[in-house]
Amino acid sequence: MLCQKVTWFIPVALTLFSFGANVQEVTAQSTENIYNFSITYDALAIFGPVFNEEKNILDVAVLGESIGDAPFGLTNFDSRTYGRFEERGTQIFSTFDADPSVFGVEGNLRGDRYFGGSNELFGRASDSAVIDLVQQTIVGGGIINVTDGTGIFENATGLITFTQEDRLTPGSTDGPLTSRGIAVLNFSIRTPQRVPEPAATTMLLGLGFTGAALLLHQYRHRVNNFESEFDGLKKVQKS
Repeated sequence: MLCQKVTWFIPVALTLFSFGANVQEVTAQSTENIYNFSITYDALAIFGPVFNEEKNILDVAVLGESIGDAPFGLTNFDSRTYGRFEERGTQIFSTFDADPSVFGVEGNLRGDRYFGGSNELFGRASDSAVIDLVQQTIVGGGIINVTDGTGIFENATGLITFTQEDRLTPGSTDGPLTSRGIAVLNFSIRTPQRVPEPAATTMLLGLGFTGAALLLHQYRHRVNNFESEFDGLKKVQKS
């Protein structure tokens, strides 16, 4: 009987301990998800209206739609920045940033949005380009600092680097200057990996060890009763 009780107790106690250890092991895994991918967009750039005439700063919007399927449903983007333009002969050198204080002016902080489904990314752009008035082309590139996201990109950080080649499009001389071309964006995104809450892990471990302690207490109580009965039986036999 004693052997059967011990045999029954050991696997139960080990199971409880093993359950707690598995929960703890999950929290020791990597704390980040990393996403690296590229998307090619058909992009339309709109330069204007004028934001600050004295410093030659314009409002700038770039709207993009993916060519083909886009990873994670990021089929569109909407980038809003400020642009400063400096004419040098037949070329115009331009600098863009979502933060107006970079140009020494006051204004709202702008940003980028990459979207198309349940997953979205948000960021702030900083880039530059050269406009060739003779060739009617715009060549540029830069970076977008990722600040957040939704869906699988919740609490995302990282960088988006891009290159863009556009051709100036005809338009009214009274309206904003526009261009259309191809933008290739390379995404390097990090998101925190979701793990069990520390409080929940502690509670589960506590339940496991409490259960093992109760079983051990019951086992010792039964052994003591068995030993008492056995001693009493020996006394009866001797008498």
